[in-house]
Amino acid sequence: MQKTEEALSMKSLFIFFIPLGLSASLVTISHIIINSTLVRADNSEFILASYAIAMSLFGITERLGNLLRQTCSSLVRDKNSYKLMSHFAFYLIVSLMLVAISVAYTPAGDFIFAKIFGANANMVEDIKGIYQVLIFVTIFSALRCLAQGIIIYNRQTKWLTIGMVIRLVAMYLLSLYFIHSGQISGKSGAIIFLIGMMIECLISFIEARSLVLKMPEKHELQIESKRTIFKFYSPLMFSSVIVVMIGPAVNVSLGKTVNIELAIASYAIAMSVTQLILSFFTYIHQIVINFYGDHNAIVKKFLVVIGFVPCILVAILSYTPLGGLFLEHVIGVNGRLLDASLQVLKVTMLMALVFPFVDFYNGLLMVYKRTKVTIISQSANFVVTLIALIIGVNFAAQWNGSIGAIGLSFGFLAELIVVGSFVHAIERKEGKATMFRIKGFLKADKNR
Repeated sequence: MQKTEEALSMKSLFIFFIPLGLSASLVTISHIIINSTLVRADNSEFILASYAIAMSLFGITERLGNLLRQTCSSLVRDKNSYKLMSHFAFYLIVSLMLVAISVAYTPAGDFIFAKIFGANANMVEDIKGIYQVLIFVTIFSALRCLAQGIIIYNRQTKWLTIGMVIRLVAMYLLSLYFIHSGQISGKSGAIIFLIGMMIECLISFIEARSLVLKMPEKHELQIESKRTIFKFYSPLMFSSVIVVMIGPAVNVSLGKTVNIELAIASYAIAMSVTQLILSFFTYIHQIVINFYGDHNAIVKKFLVVIGFVPCILVAILSYTPLGGLFLEHVIGVNGRLLDASLQVLKVTMLMALVFPFVDFYNGLLMVYKRTKVTIISQSANFVVTLIALIIGVNFAAQWNGSIGAIGLSFGFLAELIVVGSFVHAIERKEGKATMFRIKGFLKADKNR
């Protein structure tokens, strides 16, 4: 009987996990569509490098908007809390827009892209043009995440997949237009991204609106102020700011390599492939949040089953002809960019090995309501990444894009060590007593 219950539990975990993994993977495919479009331009290395730099800065504002998804799914339980969350989202989006506009339309942008990112003078105007389009992507991305928080809480996750499929179809058709018309530029990639995000946002909001109408006016665990939302959101925000700075740091370092455009382009291609694989495993923390309290043994077994899969997949692409065939015929990479991208891909194996376990421990921090630890662990990630990048640039600048992958991999390893140490210390100190407090977290917060 125990075996049957265990099998059913494992089956439930996979049923819960696979749709989330598919939706996350589809997000990564959207970036591959854009990169495979830009790589077909005559000056593909220049365009890819400009787009990558603009995207690395855009990632900062987008990530802060994306936090609305898990904040909303964790706190919104009734119509009143949804109204509070909507007001909070409005203020957040306005703040992000003001920052983005100051970069895109003032000399501050020239300084950031030229001095901090190390972009050549002839690249700055193209980068700013791309970023001016990405500003609008920030709006629709944040609104989409607000709506998806409602969808996830109501277990209607199929709509995330449906929205992504429709988004990808639209993006692919638009990419074909740019390819056949020959009008390919960095701004073309940003426009493809924007149209896709607008479509996904619309689909998510239509479904979320219907779900909100079915919600009760008040829930027993309701939130009563935007302060409660900010208290939940702010630790995630601070840790995310640290994380998103890693991307710009990598691009700044690649700007100091022997061949700047080749380094940035090969790194962007290899990371898009690695992220495609890792994206399927980015919701392991949700398995922990939803099942660890009552089924910790099964959750740990689940981690062992899937935890090594990303590294194996990256190894297959790196050391078999499949990798070259994929890059050449699917993404459209050839020549020296193909060889350089494969070299960077090999280095990302360490990151692929570490990532699932980092996500598992981060999920435990959410379960134990110790998310402030993520600020420490991700600071360690950032510091170690910087050290590795500095050493690489000064002693092995000829490694080009591989320097970025090395820095990123060692950063993840440092984060795993820190977050793992904290989680084991928490479990030794508090054990099951912590779990008792978790159930009353929102209610206790409300009473305070």
